Amino acid sequence: MSAAPIRAARQPPVIAHLTDSDFDAIGREFDAIRADVVARLGRRDADYIRNVIRVQRWLEVAGRGSLLLAGRRPMLVAGTAMLTLSKILENMEIGHNVMHGQYDWMNDPTVCSRGWEWDCVSTAASWKHAHNFQHHTFTNVIGKDRDLGYSAMRVDAEQPWHPIYLLQPLYGIGIALVFEWGIAIYDMELDAARRPNNPHDSGAEVVAFVRKAGRQVLKDFVLWPALSGRAAKHAAAANLIANLARNAWLHTIVFMGHIPDGAQTFSEEQTAEETRGQWYVRQLVGSCNLDGTRLFHILSGSLSYQIEHHLFPDIPSCRYPEIAPRVHAVCRRYGLPYNSGRLGRQYRSVARKILRYSLP
Repeated sequence: MSAAPIRAARQPPVIAHLTDSDFDAIGREFDAIRADVVARLGRRDADYIRNVIRVQRWLEVAGRGSLLLAGRRPMLVAGTAMLTLSKILENMEIGHNVMHGQYDWMNDPTVCSRGWEWDCVSTAASWKHAHNFQHHTFTNVIGKDRDLGYSAMRVDAEQPWHPIYLLQPLYGIGIALVFEWGIAIYDMELDAARRPNNPHDSGAEVVAFVRKAGRQVLKDFVLWPALSGRAAKHAAAANLIANLARNAWLHTIVFMGHIPDGAQTFSEEQTAEETRGQWYVRQLVGSCNLDGTRLFHILSGSLSYQIEHHLFPDIPSCRYPEIAPRVHAVCRRYGLPYNSGRLGRQYRSVARKILRYSLP
């Protein structure tokens, strides 16, 4: 396939030096990395995800068990902390990665992307369409990647400005706290229902969402708290705190993936008739990593390896630490940036963008 369309359009300066043969060579190098890792998948990877699931379930059992005695302050605090960690692990290192198909090769129905339903109000089906297909296909393409600001925030100069964005520094905080609900509504693409000849069945998704959200609310705020007897209000509050903390953490990590300084955006013209090598490069320069400890990477769902995740979204997340140096080496050979930094630094750059682009 010819690279002429992307070469003819104005490119981000960080990749302007690449030739067509460079793109092709980069594509072959990343294909080779992927093939090598896939060929070595086995028991180590299966044991990893099963162990994480085992830890998550023990945390949930211990947390909910402690909240049966929520009237006692130590049990309330311990139960809330363990339930929060459980929800973070379930959503991020387990749910997100399982639904990407990272463990489908195991042929184990308990960790299959087709059957997994996670512990939050959004349905797996809606999320997989919006995230796995739309976001990972059109990463950082203005007008195509709806995850770039989640249709609620302006984070790039090329996005059209609207007066509502003047308030985004304020309502952005609210979005963080109710992120699971915002994602669920966003994933359904309710605005698409008004488009002519729209193939997206928003009505069916709304019904599925109402059922799923109803079960989640019933579980977290009625059934489990009821088991705590007179301490039911304390147990319900603990569930609320766990959900809010999980939402805020998820929002923080997700917003660090493609918005910090240095993350490149593209127009539809620039990505027309894109070759595989060009797709790889777009994922590379449009994504940002977070530096941290192994525990930090696990609690972030390995989205701290956002670059490696976008290059190889269906490879088990436990392989990203060994893939990262190889990706970095490709970047050095072809003069490409490898955007990585501590959470504090990346967070400050995102906050500056949210403030700057709230203005015309």
